[in-house]
Amino acid sequence: MSLRYWAVGLLVLGQLSGCAVNPATGRSNFVMMSERQELDLGQRYSQEILKQYPRYADEKLQAYVQQVGERVARHSHRSQLDYQFTVVDSPDINAFALPGGYIYIHRGLLAYLNSEAELAAVLGHEVGHVTARHGVQQQSQSSAWGILGQALAIGTGVGAAADLASVLGSAFVRGYGRDMELEADGLGAQYLARSGYDPQAMIEVVKVLKNQEDFAREQAARRGQAQPAGGYHGVFDTHPDNDRRLQQVLGPARALASGQQEVNREAFIRHLEGLPFGDSAASGVRRGQHFYHAELDLTLEFPQGWSMVNRADALIGHSADQQAFIAMTQQANPQRLSAAQLLRQRVGGQRLQAESELHQAGLTGYSAIIPGAAAKRVAVLLHGQRAYLFVAAVRGRASLGAQDDKFLKVIKSLRPLTAAERRLAEPLRLHLVKARSGQDMAALARQSKLPGDAQATLRLLNNLYPAGEPASGSWLKVVR
Repeated sequence: MSLRYWAVGLLVLGQLSGCAVNPATGRSNFVMMSERQELDLGQRYSQEILKQYPRYADEKLQAYVQQVGERVARHSHRSQLDYQFTVVDSPDINAFALPGGYIYIHRGLLAYLNSEAELAAVLGHEVGHVTARHGVQQQSQSSAWGILGQALAIGTGVGAAADLASVLGSAFVRGYGRDMELEADGLGAQYLARSGYDPQAMIEVVKVLKNQEDFAREQAARRGQAQPAGGYHGVFDTHPDNDRRLQQVLGPARALASGQQEVNREAFIRHLEGLPFGDSAASGVRRGQHFYHAELDLTLEFPQGWSMVNRADALIGHSADQQAFIAMTQQANPQRLSAAQLLRQRVGGQRLQAESELHQAGLTGYSAIIPGAAAKRVAVLLHGQRAYLFVAAVRGRASLGAQDDKFLKVIKSLRPLTAAERRLAEPLRLHLVKARSGQDMAALARQSKLPGDAQATLRLLNNLYPAGEPASGSWLKVVR
């Protein structure tokens, strides 16, 4: 986690405006930057993205994804670009592309794919966004890049607490709308076929994502919560139904296919052995209402019914109705300032009330309230060479007082790990097993450490959702 913030203003970067021929479609599009500006923009953002989404530390897996991505990109309409494919250490089911050929796939999405062809389908879709210059076409809209500033606004300090709600509700890239998403699917399917993969994999990925959405909705309904927002690219908000997708996407791609179309299931899933499932040790692990981070040597607890958002730059807890939020960020303390000095430094000239010292589990800290119509609870705790900043706020007309006891309880729960808790800071991991005769998903679920509906999760991981059973001798992904 880091306290960094930058604003994104694509309009000021675009010095050229007018129409240009789209290299992938041949149509004329209104754009506001040259290709050179596009490449420079992607290069700059790629450095910032890896601060938001750290690179997953498995170079063998990274090399494999790069190899598959390059194979697809070589058959694209902009094969001359220097494409870079990166696995980011995030449990989210997502992938996205920057202008100029910088493409990212989240570790969480890899876990649910079941073949090399499906991986190529995801990467081909993102290559399609690059070749069609969708990011450039939408440079004046915040859906593609403006979220960068919003997503990291929390890192500016306590004054950003009012942005917590918007940060929480925003996907990094929500997509480009129905027409562009479908266009990227069509282009990606063509690139799949031209590179020797089975273009049907594009539809298999759609099924994986559709199953994810169905499961999320079912779980939300059981909890009595609002329906969750769309996942990868808001895929089912922006795409037509599956029948139309089959006609519009697979038809032209199948016409391009020739010879044997590769799937490469076993080669792909072998790269998933040992992959963290959910949170990784590097990002810290959420278990129930607790958060554990071995490297930082800390744990803290959130109230029952609250949820956590674990980001590279912040840990955010929020109430079930999303009316109360508390965020924790960390920074170095090279000057060895006291907690009170650091807090006053972070709030600038803002007035503080109800100031108090904190002493817990050998840690020292300082807490206070910033008064006003949108009052905030703030605190700093010192732990070794690091300082942890808390910002808590409520939305709408709710009063800080109604939630302040819970905010303080979260702040006061921060402490070093015990020896037993260090084991809890280790992530769950994917492992490969061969299904035995008569073995069913219920038995595998009973042996799993997965929280919640373990049987449904295992079915999702193995493309058996909602009620499929494994075939004897088939490779299965399990979580231990």
